Amino acid sequence: SSNELWRASLDVIDFMPLTSANYSGGIIITDWYSDDVSSSESIKIVIKFLTNEIRSDAIDIIIHKKICDQTNNCQINKIENNLNSEIKFAILMHHSAKRRYREVV
Repeated sequence: SSNELWRASLDVIDFMPLTSANYSGGIIITDWYSDDVSSSESIKIVIKFLTNEIRSDAIDIIIHKKICDQTNNCQINKIENNLNSEIKFAILMHHSAKRRYREVV
């Protein structure tokens, strides 16, 4: 069910602060995140749940990248690269690993 993908998604991005997590609306939005406090670059991730079925096309990962200069003028762009696929894969694998564990125990 989407509940399992929902939980797997939250587990995968648990290191990022959330600005919105709307289960009934099927969307999770992180706050801007950077793993380097002095970095001028940060990302925001949106996870949309498109169906209740557990499939690779059940979730859509959208990533925005913010780059700020020294005067705090920032440019925000939607990016599509390997990170989108890596996050989706991590969510699906996390769900799969939890399901296999429940079957063994």
